[in-house]
Amino acid sequence: MPIRLSLFSAAAFAFTLAAAAQTTPPPWQLFGGFTYLSNTFNGVPGARQPLTGWDASAGFPPYRNLRFVIDVSDYSGSNLGASQDAYFVMAGWEYERRFHREGFFAKALFGDGGINRHWGANAVPGGTASFSTFLGGGVDTPISHHFAFRVEGGFQHTNFALIESVKDPVPYRPPGLPNYFGRISSGLVWYPRLPSAAEKAIARAPSPREPVASELIFEGLSSFGHYHVFAYTWWSYLHVGGVEYDRHSWGKFIGARMDYVAEILPIALLRQPTVTDAFGDYLTPAKNTIEGLGISPVGLRMLWRDGKAIKPYFLIKGGVIAFNHKALSVDGSYENFTLQQSIGVQFRLTDRWDFRAGIGDFHFSNAFIVPSNPGIDEMEYNAGLSYHLTRRKTDD
Repeated sequence: MPIRLSLFSAAAFAFTLAAAAQTTPPPWQLFGGFTYLSNTFNGVPGARQPLTGWDASAGFPPYRNLRFVIDVSDYSGSNLGASQDAYFVMAGWEYERRFHREGFFAKALFGDGGINRHWGANAVPGGTASFSTFLGGGVDTPISHHFAFRVEGGFQHTNFALIESVKDPVPYRPPGLPNYFGRISSGLVWYPRLPSAAEKAIARAPSPREPVASELIFEGLSSFGHYHVFAYTWWSYLHVGGVEYDRHSWGKFIGARMDYVAEILPIALLRQPTVTDAFGDYLTPAKNTIEGLGISPVGLRMLWRDGKAIKPYFLIKGGVIAFNHKALSVDGSYENFTLQQSIGVQFRLTDRWDFRAGIGDFHFSNAFIVPSNPGIDEMEYNAGLSYHLTRRKTDD
């Protein structure tokens, strides 16, 4: 506890200083370096061992000092007669302010983790996937026009559980099995180029406000099949309807316009087996329909050929979905975490309206907030009508 308090006090002090700074954060960021995790995943009290590995991340151009970040890390080691080979793929937000030369930042990430099957003490089997979160911060110190040295730290949460056997993978957590870890990373950050003093002055100068390109999309989605990626079951079908908000926030990357995305799904219908086991396998052919509500506050859209009549896009959204009955399994949960990914094409209809159609994956699972977590990966098709909130400059 004293270590946690000291870390949070240091971070609070750093951001108090940084609040006075008005310089512009660098645009794109690519980070790579060494990372340290405070414990193994089977490190019960009296048998704690750290893990080491590598960490890499990509930061997109910021909007008002807030940037979207994708982070990938990998850890390896051994403890209690079992190897530990784990990786994490997470995404989230980083808020940065600069004070003199240094850039201070806070970071919040969420995503999925994977680990080898026999990671428990004496190589007993365990679950191989878990939802994961990270909360922390750090500082970047420039060492050239293109590079900075980074030190960051924080706390990571996972929920890996052991299982009875590979044939009967009922999860359980013995007393003392860790799920909170300290994480420290250090390495080099590459920027395309740090802004010059003149460019910083121009960035601070007032400029006429121009309307920001944004749109509302009235959408619908239905699943037509399943496959195993992060989930176990495939006996249910999802149908949703709602509204998506897209706002141009981060310039361009590989020719695509980078948009922030948020979504609300007031209509969510899940057609699932009436009676199942703990893993979502049906025990009777009968099915019923449960109702739900979904919210995705974090998302990114990459839109190519902006202003043209035909515009390809890639879309990723993360959030939660809740149902009025337990989803996928009689031992499942009411609330689940969602991750959506899709590709498609948007077609111009009028100056204000577009039509879009695509295919993708709608994943949801409960991250083991209860012992039963079958999860599902829905293969889906989607369509929507897009209303542009600002008039566009269009090219034929």
